[in-house]
This record gives sequence, C-alpha cells and structure tokens, in this order.
Amino acid sequence: MDFSFTEEQTLLEDSVSKYIQNDYDFDSRQKLVRSEQGFSSENWSQFAELGWFGVCFTEAEGGFGGGAIELMLMAEQFGKGLLVEPYLATVVLAGGAIKHGGSEDQKAKYLPGIIDGSVQAALAYAEPQGRFNLADLTTTAQRDADGYVLKGYKAVVLNGPAADLLVVTARTSGEQRDTSGVSVFVVDANAEGVSRRDYPTVDGLRASEITFDNVRLSADALLGEEGQGYAIVERAVDDGILAVGAEAVGCMEVLYKDTVEYCKTREQFGQPIGKFQVLQHCMVDMFMEHEQTKSLMYMAAMRMDEGYGAQAQKAVSAFKVQVGKSGRFVGQSAVQLHGGMGMTDELNIGHYFKRLTIIDTLFGNVDFHLKRFGRL
Repeated sequence: MDFSFTEEQTLLEDSVSKYIQNDYDFDSRQKLVRSEQGFSSENWSQFAELGWFGVCFTEAEGGFGGGAIELMLMAEQFGKGLLVEPYLATVVLAGGAIKHGGSEDQKAKYLPGIIDGSVQAALAYAEPQGRFNLADLTTTAQRDADGYVLKGYKAVVLNGPAADLLVVTARTSGEQRDTSGVSVFVVDANAEGVSRRDYPTVDGLRASEITFDNVRLSADALLGEEGQGYAIVERAVDDGILAVGAEAVGCMEVLYKDTVEYCKTREQFGQPIGKFQVLQHCMVDMFMEHEQTKSLMYMAAMRMDEGYGAQAQKAVSAFKVQVGKSGRFVGQSAVQLHGGMGMTDELNIGHYFKRLTIIDTLFGNVDFHLKRFGRL
C-alpha cells in the first residue's frame, strides 16, 4: 500500500514537528504544567495563527478541508512534545461534535471562535456509573415552554477549567442505557446553575467535575435532532481515539529512541549496558511494538477518511487495543531500562509513561475495545 503523504500533508507535519522540537522542550512544558492555568495562552494564540485549529474543518466551516490523516499527523507530533494545550478537548471533541451534529447556523455561530482560538470548549459526556458506555446517562434534559432544563453531573471533563463552551450529552427520553433518547446540547460554561470542581490530572492536564443544577437552555442549544445525539458523540469520540492514539505513537517513539541513547552511554561492569544481549532484545521489542501500532494508526486514519461507518469503527477499536497493549510494554520497558532514574519527575521518561497510561483508559480501555471490535 502507498503510505506516502501529499505535499500539503508533509508541510503540515514538518511545521508541527519543528515547533515541538524548537519551541516546546520538556523543561518549558513542566513549567506550564505547574502553572495555575496549566497551559500557555501565548502558545494557544500561536497555534491559531499557524492555522492548526482549522486544519480538520471544511472550507465552508472556515477551515482548510483536512481530515483524519491530517489530524493523525498533527497529534503524533503533539505526543512527542507531551502537549498540554487543550487541542484535543476544544478542537477534536467539542469542535468535532459541533461539526458533525450542528446546523449551518450553529456551525456559523460556534466554529469560527474555535478556529481562531478565541473560544475554548470541552465535551462533557462521561458519568461515573457509565464506565465507557456513551449512552449510560443519568443527566437529563426536560422540555419546558422556553426550551430545556438540564440537570445532572459529568465527570473528568477535559479542559473544563478553561472552557467557555460545554458540549453536553443528556437523556431526553428512553431508559438509562438506551442509545436512542440521547441528545447533545451546547451550554455556556458560565450559565446560571453550572458549577465546577477543577483539578490537575495525573498526566499534567486539567479537568473538572461539573454539576448542572436546573440549567435553562434555549431550544437552539440542541445539536441535531432530539434523541438522536448518540451518533454525534460516538463520531466525536472516535475522532478523539484517533488523536490520542496518534499521540501515543509519538510518545512511544520518544521513549524507545531515548532508551536506546541512554543504553549507549550508561555503563555497568565496564561497558555500556546496550551491549548486553538481553537488553538489545528488549529494545528491539520496543521498536516493534511502536511500528505495529503505527501501522494500525495509518489503517484507522485511512478508514476514517474513506467514510465513517462500521469498517472505520472497527479499525479505530483495533488501533485503540494495540495502543493500550504496546503503550504499556514500551512505557514499562523504558522505565525499567532507565533504572531508578526512570521513576523520577526530573526525567521525561516517567511523564511519557503517565500519558500512555492515561491514554489507555481514555474513551475505553483494551477490554472495552476488544468487545466493541467483536460486536462490529
């Protein structure tokens, strides 16, 4: 198969790669993680100027007409830098839900702010009892004379602390786990009745627990048709899986390359530990796991660009399973071969491993996606 990229795709990849290498070193990233906001507004504005937020939106929506391949290329480079800016939450998840489910008027209202970087957003879909089931909802939206009344609770809302807009899933009809009866709403994060508890995540990002206490919404806050929102959020989450999976591929590449370099210089018994055959075998296994995952990444991106359906969903789930398995192996091996240093906060190895561990649990772990692949 031909895996070569177009000239535009290559230029995009080079642009992101050079930025990460030259302007996003590990020490700078750690300062951002320890800051109150958790990311750099200056970086965010620069990403907007570079046009990165508009890459995956159509020209009619104000973007550049890219697709899954472009998202994959960008996210892989983001993974190499352990990017903390909320690209995933704002552009891929919340922006993707509006892109896939919104009316033309809603797209015209919300997407320009996301594309130019002036608006931040978050997708509030997860609930504690739901595990990875997108349809398991206790949050409800009841019709009233003026629109809807939203009531419920959402957990681990990525970028919740900085979000201006919240894209929220709620049940408008049916039983708790029915895929029908799920609706999606765009909610002002500062609306009356919205309260947050903010916190840092293990991998250095920011998230919130959000409570909706009888939040009043106008009728035009509804994305798509009432009760038909499950397909919208499923598509946005599958885009998110491709993005975090590509991030994981970038993380794995850094881990295995840094580990090889370390083993060339770390001496034991009068010689570099990289000369010990058992460690050479381990490093080769790390390389192979990365390559296998990268191959599935290409397949998932191509399937998504061919058209979203059962084949694309299968490819995404297969990719997520491989990410979970390979990420754990590469991360654990990198920490082990670095010895005690691999456990320290001063070294980047442990931080990449933390991100891989969180990515494994985002949007469904290995077991969940094996079952989903089987169903499909």
